[in-house]
Amino acid sequence: MKNKSFGFGIIGTGAIAHVHAQALSTIAEAQLLGVFNRTAERASAFAANHGCLAFTTLEDFLADKNIDVVCICSASGAHLDAALACIEAGKHCLIEKPLEITTERCMRIIDAAEKKGVKIGTVFHSRFYPASQQLKNALDRDRFGTLVIGSAYVKWSREEAYYASAAWRGTWDLDGGGALMNQGIHAVDILQWYMGPVLSVQAKMANRRHTTIDVEDTVVANLTFANGALGSIECTTAAHPGTLKRIEIVGTKGTAVLEEERLTTWQFKHPEEVDNATLNTITPQSNGGASDPMQIAHTGHILQIKDFINAIIHHRPPQVDGREGLKSVAIIRAIYESARTDKTVFVK
Repeated sequence: MKNKSFGFGIIGTGAIAHVHAQALSTIAEAQLLGVFNRTAERASAFAANHGCLAFTTLEDFLADKNIDVVCICSASGAHLDAALACIEAGKHCLIEKPLEITTERCMRIIDAAEKKGVKIGTVFHSRFYPASQQLKNALDRDRFGTLVIGSAYVKWSREEAYYASAAWRGTWDLDGGGALMNQGIHAVDILQWYMGPVLSVQAKMANRRHTTIDVEDTVVANLTFANGALGSIECTTAAHPGTLKRIEIVGTKGTAVLEEERLTTWQFKHPEEVDNATLNTITPQSNGGASDPMQIAHTGHILQIKDFINAIIHHRPPQVDGREGLKSVAIIRAIYESARTDKTVFVK
């Protein structure tokens, strides 16, 4: 079983689907076999680019017995229908963030997968970078002492053409939200992974540049974590020129700052011998999509896909399964509700 090659299929042909295809091309245990898109011309062009088959119907795509795993890269609000169809066909599913756009829709995917006995994962590749893992390890070892503040900053730029590039972008029904649900969700996920569950939120949102879309392009939120720590999130797609995603973790015994996949601050009350080697040893692979979604590197996707394959082989949950993917959606939905009502909202 260790040498088994897993057949992969991709649903969707957007920018992130190309990232998945590039990642798969580097993994010995994976082979991209096919792609499905509702627009046949896009599927054909994608297939020609990546050397796989183009399927004209979802039924034919799912009937291919050589496809073991499906990477779902369609519009966020279309993940549910695609996932349910794949799960019913017995395919494991690696689903791009967000898992879905509401907690209820997320749970339908989770419940279906558990009932069918297939694995699902949510793509949060930022967790897999070495610096991210080092920070989590330090937290698990209690090097930060009592956690005080956890903050996430995503100040990116998206041109008007980005939202005009597809009818689903910038809509509540299919995008599920704006800057926070689409771009900021990686920061939300990793912040709660580090700091623990979010108890409640207070938020405001606005449109400072993209005034023709239905959803926000700017949001700020104050967080209260279940452990008593406080935090904040600042997220926008209206910035110029756009800066790297930044996570700050502050405790009574240490402080760390993570910019994309590089630690830029790493200071502790009780230093260890490895600390000097840790700081600044991870070089960013790209600008992290700060100003151009096409600049997102596929390094993290490679690591997450490998973990997903190992989870199938060893009959264990993937590191970021469906229930992990649910957590960030619950936080974001609470932030949107707080901004809408101008009230403190508890995360459910």
